[in-house]
Amino acid sequence: MIEAPRGQSVCDALLDHDIEIEHACEKSCACTTCHVVVREGFASLGELDDKEEDLLDMAWGLEATSRLSCQAIVGEEDLVVEIPKYTINHASENH
Repeated sequence: MIEAPRGQSVCDALLDHDIEIEHACEKSCACTTCHVVVREGFASLGELDDKEEDLLDMAWGLEATSRLSCQAIVGEEDLVVEIPKYTINHASENH
């Protein structure tokens, strides 16, 4: 379990706690490498904008509660977040 302040992105919270998450576009909402699945607390995150929705359509392992962690902002509720095993970059590089 990690603590993250309200208003911080999930990506920054993970990185601040030495949890490695890929973020190839440097958190500018231009790729899908920071894709996460929010298992609990999804409704507490802000609405997805059109750009994030379009990018998520290309994410590896997309689920109904998928978000780009650079765009998902911590709110009042606790979150349970899963980092998928693969990203689209990982799969395309034949790892």
